[in-house]
Amino acid sequence: MKNVIVISTSLRIGSNSHMLAEKFAEGAKASGNVVEMISLRGKEINFCIGCLSCQHTGACVFKDDVPAIMEKVLKADVVCWATPIYYYEMSGQMKTLIDRMNAMYPKDYRFRDIYLLTTAAEADEDAPRRAEIGLTGWIDCYGKSSLKGHLFCGGVTDARDIEGNNKLLEAYKMGTNV
Repeated sequence: MKNVIVISTSLRIGSNSHMLAEKFAEGAKASGNVVEMISLRGKEINFCIGCLSCQHTGACVFKDDVPAIMEKVLKADVVCWATPIYYYEMSGQMKTLIDRMNAMYPKDYRFRDIYLLTTAAEADEDAPRRAEIGLTGWIDCYGKSSLKGHLFCGGVTDARDIEGNNKLLEAYKMGTNV
């Protein structure tokens, strides 16, 4: 049994990437894992100001929702990120959270397996390439972890466009294999 954290970074109600995240979480739960979904919708996440105080104190100067999210990520065995692709890149919310997680760098962590779920209006398979590169930049800072899987669903523009798409079943199956 693994502790799985799924972070849904879209702020849109009916988000296609959030629906992929839910299916991944369902699959992980069905395999007997402990799963928690974290949606960034409604969360207060300030921008990193680059003061590097966190590197000396282990905590960020901002008292928002990020420290609680970081503690869950540090204790997870598996972290799954879900993001819509905006202009061929991860959502701003995801990038802001990654930047703010700088306080985790000097700390011990359990996570080893990282997954990425992406959706975009653009159907080209290369659409999420920069988002994956950005996430692997974060992963590279945690040498005991690696990207275990990336699932992309293109051609979904409006809220809930992904309903009935086979990528939902693929996300469920990916979740069962954590």
